[in-house]
Amino acid sequence: MGFEGTKRTGQPDIDVAIIGAGLSGIGMAAHMQMLCPDRSYALFERRPQLGGTWDLFRYPGVRSDSDMHTLGFVFEPWKHEKSIADGPSILEYLNRIVDERDIRCHIRFETKVVSADWDSAAACWAITSEAADGQRSRTTARFLYLGSGYYDYDKPYDAQIPGIADFAGKVLHPQFWPKDPDHAGKRVVVIGSGATAVTIVPVMAETAAHVTMLQRTPTWYAIRPARDAIANTLRKFLPAKLAYKITRFKNVTMQDMVYKRARAEPEKAREYLTGKLKEALGPKYDEAAFTPPYNPWEQRLCLVPDGDLFKAIQAGKADVVTDHIERIDAKGILLKSGKRLDCDVIVTATGLTMTMAGNIAVSMDGQPVDFSKTFYYKGCMNSNVPNLARVFGYLNASWTLRADINSDYVCRLLNHMKAIGAESATPFLSADHGLTEDPDPGLSSGYIQRGQALQPKNAPEMPWRLNQDYVFDRKYLKENPLDDGILRFGKATGAVAAKSGEMVEPAE
Repeated sequence: MGFEGTKRTGQPDIDVAIIGAGLSGIGMAAHMQMLCPDRSYALFERRPQLGGTWDLFRYPGVRSDSDMHTLGFVFEPWKHEKSIADGPSILEYLNRIVDERDIRCHIRFETKVVSADWDSAAACWAITSEAADGQRSRTTARFLYLGSGYYDYDKPYDAQIPGIADFAGKVLHPQFWPKDPDHAGKRVVVIGSGATAVTIVPVMAETAAHVTMLQRTPTWYAIRPARDAIANTLRKFLPAKLAYKITRFKNVTMQDMVYKRARAEPEKAREYLTGKLKEALGPKYDEAAFTPPYNPWEQRLCLVPDGDLFKAIQAGKADVVTDHIERIDAKGILLKSGKRLDCDVIVTATGLTMTMAGNIAVSMDGQPVDFSKTFYYKGCMNSNVPNLARVFGYLNASWTLRADINSDYVCRLLNHMKAIGAESATPFLSADHGLTEDPDPGLSSGYIQRGQALQPKNAPEMPWRLNQDYVFDRKYLKENPLDDGILRFGKATGAVAAKSGEMVEPAE
């Protein structure tokens, strides 16, 4: 294959710039060391520690909402006894991977990426970053890998609750949890019914006078043990990697089967989940509080490990109220039904604000990229945007499942580009493509619906799609050719102008 253009007179500073040192970024770094050991990379992490979500969230009981045999990486066994792990255990897992694989020296901590501009002539990204002291510098990279997640770290969803500024007690938000909030012996209301609220309520109930979970709409819950008995037994008799591989296969298969059966037979799924809730709550079961108006897996199924939320309700330490807020006053919450919830502490577990590309200003030759006008390509890249990949995890399974297969795909793509002498790879989509758009994002959850307008478009079929079927995607990405007639490979036509560490002034 030949390429037009003149020979360049410079090389980019690094081969791959990885944005974020959370699950996605660390997974990509590890894959690069395994599959592309001759390529250079750097992780840009705006926080002083690695971990992403698991470093940011410090609320009581913070834990995974997926089992760690699928939320863990394919290449690194999860060895803890609990498969539904707390935040500190996940951080320990990530730190161990980073240190054992010498990834830490590649992480640029307290370095926020402000912008990334694709230089077509140089076939590389010019990345402007900002240090903790406000100093800006520029780095060039051949490939940009966005492992920055999908929500805004600085601005959680503001539910615009009337009168909240009038409350005389404490108002806490899970995304900005203080070090030592004093809730012992106090009346607490947690607004929300998603994974965060369900995690916080039973833990705060251990020391609070009482905790009420105030919900507008009920949620479907799945109860499962925090410990995976099969995984723990296998580890006693088999090497850790083999035990992990078997457990991972089991859990992926079960997740896939449960999700597809729930969507195909919603009435049976409702009956099963309702039966389990009645068993867990006994006489405390309230049909109005635990019967959602939607079918299971139309929104993400909320995991309750060991039924801890329901144990707190059974013990009288917590309860669930289904109502709408009229307003908040100095002493508590007035509900639209006319009832009041007097309290000392309010926790606003009202959800996340989705964002795109970690709020980085992405452009091509100085022209802003509007990702909402692009189509997903293989759930990894974007139409007509060269040398850029992104991780948006599964809505119906563990985030890391997508991070693993995307990292593997990008590394194989980098190796293919090297083999054919290419310096750019662009999923080409013509202006008259004729693709229809699939408007269904996969789940009807509030944060998904609110952020849908920011996201790339989905076609009904691959490759122009962010699919929600890990088993299919894993096989598709492995077997579908890299050089599929859609990816267009190219070569730089000019020199790389920017140099590593070059100081730049912030834009006015």
